Amino acid sequence: MDITVEELKQKLDNGENFVFIDVREPFEYAEFNLGARLIPLANVMSHIDELLSHKNDEIVIHCRSGKRSATAQSWLQQSGFTNVRNLEGGVLAWIAKYNS
Repeated sequence: MDITVEELKQKLDNGENFVFIDVREPFEYAEFNLGARLIPLANVMSHIDELLSHKNDEIVIHCRSGKRSATAQSWLQQSGFTNVRNLEGGVLAWIAKYNS
């Protein structure tokens, strides 16, 4: 299941509790970030053990455009995570909507 930038902004504004992961590279995160925890895509599977306590919690993953986060979403779902959402359009969509 995906999430739109509008839905994500509402969750952030409301202080909702969810796991928020950015799967971009550190240099991308340094340029602009939404405050998510940085776990680059190549490292996602090595962090599975520490994410297991959130197996049934809402997890929102994002990247630059939505492609890498869709890959991470698929990996987590295959590992038994039940509520993983991919940010449609990624950071590019966020910037187009809220930072233009």
